Amino acid sequence: MKLLIVEDERTLSDSIVSYLKQENFICETAEGYSSALEKIDLFDYDCILLDINLQDGNGLELLKELKTNRKTDGVLIISARNSLEDKVAGLQLGADDYLPKPFHLSEMSARVTAIIRRRNSAGNSIMEFEEILIDTQARSVMVNGRLVDLTRKEYQLLLYFAYNKGRVVSKNAIAEHLWSDETGGAANYDFIYTHIKNLRRKLVDAGCTDYIQSVYGMGYKLAL
Repeated sequence: MKLLIVEDERTLSDSIVSYLKQENFICETAEGYSSALEKIDLFDYDCILLDINLQDGNGLELLKELKTNRKTDGVLIISARNSLEDKVAGLQLGADDYLPKPFHLSEMSARVTAIIRRRNSAGNSIMEFEEILIDTQARSVMVNGRLVDLTRKEYQLLLYFAYNKGRVVSKNAIAEHLWSDETGGAANYDFIYTHIKNLRRKLVDAGCTDYIQSVYGMGYKLAL
């Protein structure tokens, strides 16, 4: 998988590249708007990690160029501008996700993987692993052919785990991805534990193996 990291902070860019290469990604970098624009004109990427605040331009303008040229590269915005306006603007322009700085590299990697998997499965509404079948078009879940009655958040949780299958996702990543500004800066994530507990119970009651594992001090993962 080929990635482009558009980040003018050299230390952060080097850290991102070093981590993602360990995850078997091929990484290219661009330190500014002009060099990034040149690269996206010449090449296609599975995902672009895009900072908004660049020295010679604005990352949102680069995102507009991507969409104007009908490029299909996935986009994860990474920015210190943790404002609702920037987040909404980026998502409305077609970004797949938004990750505010500072962030854990493991969380960033999980989000990149989720973006790529979502895009690769866009033409296929069925996700199937072990005894679980998820129909993303019908928004339904079946275990061994038996329909499981999930709430909207429980369904979204399972889908998020499925896109990050085998990877640890932090509670912060889950809250940011599924609840976003609804958390209101929550001091703890007990509500996530409650949703995960209910999801696990419903899957097990339907005859499913309990694949959702708690990783102490880190978060959760779907281990198959």
